[in-house]
This record gives sequence, structure tokens and C-alpha cells, in this order.
Amino acid sequence: MTSAALDGFYSIIPAGGVGSRLWPLSRADAPKFLHDLTGSGQTLLKDTWDRLAPLSGEQRIMVVTGRAHRSAVELQLPGLADANIVLESEPRDSTAAIGLAAAILERREPGVVIGSFAADHVISGDALFQGAVAEAVAAARAGYITTIGITPTEPAVGFGYIECGEPLDLPGAAHSELVSSFVEKPDLATAKRYLADGRHLWNAGMFIARADQLLAEIARNKPELHAGLLELAEAWDDPATRGPAVDRIWPRLEKIAIDYSVAEPAAAAGRLAVIRGHFQWDDVGDFASLAKLNTAGRSGELAILGEHARVLADASSGIVVSRSKRVISLIGVHDIVVVDTPDALLVTTSEHAQRVKAVVDALRLGGSSDVL
Repeated sequence: MTSAALDGFYSIIPAGGVGSRLWPLSRADAPKFLHDLTGSGQTLLKDTWDRLAPLSGEQRIMVVTGRAHRSAVELQLPGLADANIVLESEPRDSTAAIGLAAAILERREPGVVIGSFAADHVISGDALFQGAVAEAVAAARAGYITTIGITPTEPAVGFGYIECGEPLDLPGAAHSELVSSFVEKPDLATAKRYLADGRHLWNAGMFIARADQLLAEIARNKPELHAGLLELAEAWDDPATRGPAVDRIWPRLEKIAIDYSVAEPAAAAGRLAVIRGHFQWDDVGDFASLAKLNTAGRSGELAILGEHARVLADASSGIVVSRSKRVISLIGVHDIVVVDTPDALLVTTSEHAQRVKAVVDALRLGGSSDVL
């Protein structure tokens, strides 16, 4: 574990995305990162802040979020400097969000090393996490775009995977390895093979790099997007020019995930390193993972979330999330998912939890945006 903040390091927290597989709990006006999903007593965003503050210092954490969430984010993070909140006029995916933060920070502090960490993931084992980040920063200083891959504990099909290549043995990053490739979410048979071979890690979406090198990678692969980000960054720190620049440039930036614009091409060119993370990690991507998280992975148990939840259960397992005062009674049902809110009710099973996103898509197409 690092005993002090890492020199020259800046943390970036992209706080975007609704988390549609957690509907109706997570919605546009109350996205996943603004919920307490672990019983810690604070939101996932605040948990993320607390995890990063020892690594970079509170004054060196930048949050990228939607304009609609500004007040909620500032309420959660009283230590967030006003100059370090970057507001999106609309979602443009992770390359635009992280790339803009990188461009702003590079203008302010040339040569800065940045690390991007999602606002809505759950991590335990802070000492192991901080050690992995410290190694990733060292690899970034050696010239690599670096990611932290999670050592898999099961053949998960809900995550992408990172295939490890040759060891790099860089100064300060003894456990660094080249990345051979990024792999999309596999089927179960392939995931079992990945678990057995020891060469594949879960892709947790953590990226650490010198800001100038991250931007150079975007420039190689998406030059128009890169040009827009630099133009925005040039206008950013002057309040008179920022708003007009955002309104003019942001909506036309290409929507693309950083995995495709940076990580995959960097891996193919031998410019991407990985540090194996041995801490516990979960992206809490659906209600099945939320149930597992809140029962410590024990099957046959029922997780109950909600400050005023009124649940009667007999021989039942799964998860109940209650945001109403309605009594919910379960008898003899297994791996069930019940999410009760004042204006929407979801009932499914853990097996079908990934399909909740399809319900959200159907509601949007049907014009029921009032419940989204």
C-alpha cells in the first residue's frame, strides 16, 4: 500500500451512464453511481472518491459527469475542486469523457500521468488496489498505456477479457506484462478455458497513462475526435469560451468506447501493458451480481436492500430491492429478483437479469420515458 500520494498523478472519475440493467432502481435522474448498493452507508461514487484520494490527493481528482448530475455529485463530494468538475451536455461515451479530461489536464500540467476509474464499481482490498495503481503509474511513466486486469475467480460471461503476453519487468512495475489482445464477452465454454489457462484477466475498464500519450493514441485512431477534444480543452479554463465551445463541439464528437479507440489498437501495436489486480472487484452490472455481492456469494440466501424494506420470506432466495413501504412476501421462490419502486415494479430471476436492458429499450421505444 502506498503511504503517500503518487507524485504527478491525477485521478479521473467518469461518472456517466444510467446502468440500465439495474432499472428501475437506477434511472436517468438517479444513476447507479449515486446509489448505495453495498450497505456501506454511502454511494458508489463516494466509495470511489475515498479509494482514490490517498493515491492522488483530493485536489487532484477530476470528475466527468452530466450537467443534470452536477448538484448531486457536488453534494456527495464536498472536497471536489470547482475546476475539477467537467460537465457533459450529453453522453458521448468513454473516449470523449476521458479524452477531454486528459486534454484539460495536459494543458494545465504537461507530462501529467492520469488514471481513469469508473464511478460505479465495487472494490475491496484497498492495499492491493493501491499497490496495483502504483505499479500501473510506473509502467505509464515508462511509456506504456496501462490497464489493471482482475484475476478471474469464476468463468464469468458478463465481462470482457484481457489476454496477457510477455512479462515486461519495468522499474517500479515488477508485475507488468504486455497485453496480447482484448477479448469481447465470451460464451461459457470459452470463459471456462480462459479461467483455466491463467493468461486471461477481467477487463475492469481502468486505464493509466501519461495524458499526452493517451491523446496521441486517440489521434492515431480517431483524428477528428482528437482535434475536437484539443479545441475544447483550449477553451475550457476560460468561462467566457467554455460554454459556446461545448455547445458547438461536444454534440458532434464521435461516440466510441475507449476500449476500441485506445486499448485495442495500442495492444495490437505493443503499446499496452497490464498489471494483475488481486483485489476483489465487481462492476455490479446487473441484479444477479448485486445479489451475489450482498450475500457474499452464498447461494440459497435472500438479499434485502432498502432502508424501509418490509419483506416476509419463506424458503426463498435471490434479491429484493424496495424503495416503497409496500409489504413484499416471497414463498418458495429461488433466485428471484424483485425491485419495487413507487412507479415501477420489476420481477425476474438471476438467470435473466441481463435482459433487463431490453425492457428499458422497449419502454423507451414505447414512449414511457417518464419511468426511465
